[in-house]
Amino acid sequence: MLNIADTLYRWCRDARPFALATVVQVSGSAPLPPGTSLAVDADGAVVGSISGGCVEGAVYDLCRQVLDESGAAVRTRFGYSDDDAFAVGLTCGGEIDVLVQRPGSEDQHHLAVALQHAAQDRPVAVAQVVDGPEDLLGRTLHVHADATTYAGTLGAEHRDQTVAAQARALLRAGHGGRVEVGGGVDTCPEAISVLVHVEAPHPRMLIFGAVDFAAALSQAGRFLGYRVTVCDARPVFATAARFPHADEVVVDWPHRYLAATDVDARTAICVLTHDAKFDIPLLRLALSLPVGYVGAMGSRRTHDDRLDRLRAEGVSQDQLAFLRSPIGLDLGAHTPQETAVSITAEIIAHAHQGSGLPLSRRTGRLHHPVASGALGLVETAVGTAQ
Repeated sequence: MLNIADTLYRWCRDARPFALATVVQVSGSAPLPPGTSLAVDADGAVVGSISGGCVEGAVYDLCRQVLDESGAAVRTRFGYSDDDAFAVGLTCGGEIDVLVQRPGSEDQHHLAVALQHAAQDRPVAVAQVVDGPEDLLGRTLHVHADATTYAGTLGAEHRDQTVAAQARALLRAGHGGRVEVGGGVDTCPEAISVLVHVEAPHPRMLIFGAVDFAAALSQAGRFLGYRVTVCDARPVFATAARFPHADEVVVDWPHRYLAATDVDARTAICVLTHDAKFDIPLLRLALSLPVGYVGAMGSRRTHDDRLDRLRAEGVSQDQLAFLRSPIGLDLGAHTPQETAVSITAEIIAHAHQGSGLPLSRRTGRLHHPVASGALGLVETAVGTAQ
């Protein structure tokens, strides 16, 4: 639902009736991931998409039905129709489960706060019941990164506390997830499945080396949704004018800046200096941190010399195996812009466990499950505390 947070916030703020359709499960190839939503208001206005057009008409009709008739939440599945390519179904061959609900006035009240946070790019997690007893389907609660309390209810205080704790943990990790709660005699006999939608701070891309390649990479990184920092110890090169697409330009020794800044499992570190006096202390530190990607630019000769120096500094073989050097995929790149595409392609492939091969040379499913360290979904089973 956070993909349409701006509009949903306005509808909730104005107490406008609407139906919300959310992808809650994906099997095989599907255009859009779980958590993606489409909404229809009482006037028939539509916002969002859940299938890139494949089943939008059928989902629209379901939304109108929930709005105008039953009001009860409906969960349904869409898949490919072999008999008629124009029938309701996914031509990509996958299946999606969709939950259609009409948020009540109480849900709208607390959702408005959560959606306002998301629309303003402030961290928030919204937990939505997507499977379980009919009277609980669609129920939501939300938590903020800077709050110890939660708003909304899933029907029982002990269940709310458990889900809120899980949602807060996913928010800290920076990705959404699926949480299974209850189902045990000693905990809670009513099992529910909760989809946690997360609006997290943008992942960071730290580019070290104020060179032409950094200018192109900062533009590509920002396009992909990273918060980009360019750092170099040379003030004559590290200027905002040279890197207009970077969110910040820092003049500092690279390893000193890295030691003082915040990183997480989604952070991409790109070392473009290929100068040992900068690279070695920086990479020694970077390879010891829990980040998502570390790459370094340089020739094969530079790479071999770099590995020898890092080993001499005590960097383990396991740490060295994490280093992407020379940086980037083999695209035949020459220009800084082409090299930026090569680097970002490797970051994407690494984050989503892609092969980097042309799709025409692969068999099997096209869409990989999204890795949990890169805006992905994880499944967690927990018992409900008494």
